[in-house]
Amino acid sequence: MEKVTNSKNDRTILYAILGLSVVVFGLVAYLYALPPADSLPSFARNLPFLNAVINGTCSVLLLISLLAIRNKKVTLHKRLNILTFVLSCIFLLSYVTFHSFGVETKFPEDNGLRPLYLFILLSHILLAAVVLPLVLYSFFLGLRGKYEKHRKWARRTWPVWFYVTVTGVVVYLMISPYYAF
Repeated sequence: MEKVTNSKNDRTILYAILGLSVVVFGLVAYLYALPPADSLPSFARNLPFLNAVINGTCSVLLLISLLAIRNKKVTLHKRLNILTFVLSCIFLLSYVTFHSFGVETKFPEDNGLRPLYLFILLSHILLAAVVLPLVLYSFFLGLRGKYEKHRKWARRTWPVWFYVTVTGVVVYLMISPYYAF
C-alpha cells in the first residue's frame, strides 16, 4: 500500500513541478509583452550586473558540487546544490523585477558578433526554459533518497544548468555595452 502512496505522491510532485515550470515560463514570456516603463528606478539599473554575478557564482558552485560528489562528499554536494538553487531563485526574482519595467536592449545589427550573440542568447533562453523542471525533479529524487534515478537525471540536468548559468554571464558581457539607461 505504501508503494502506491509513494507512487501517487511522486506523481503529484511531478505534476506540481511541471505546473510550476509552466507558470514561471509563462510569467517570463509575459514580461516581454509589457510596454516600457516611463522611467527605470535607480536600483533596477544594477540588476543585470547582479544577475551576471549570481549566474557566475552559480557556475562556480555547480563545478565545486560536481567535484564534491565525484569525491563522495555527499553532504557538501547537497548543500552546494541547495545554495545554488536558492541563488537561482534570487536570480529569477531579480530577472523578473528588471524585465517588469519593459527594458529591452538590442544587440546592434551591424556588429559582426551578432550571429554569435543571437545563437548564444537563443540557446540560453531555450535551455533556461527546460532547466527548471530538470533541476526540480533532480532535487526531488535526491532529497527523496532515490539516488540511482537522481544520478541518471543529474547527468542530464547538470550540463544544462551549468550551460545556462555560464551563458547568462556571456550574454550579459556581450549586451551590457549597449544598455541605454
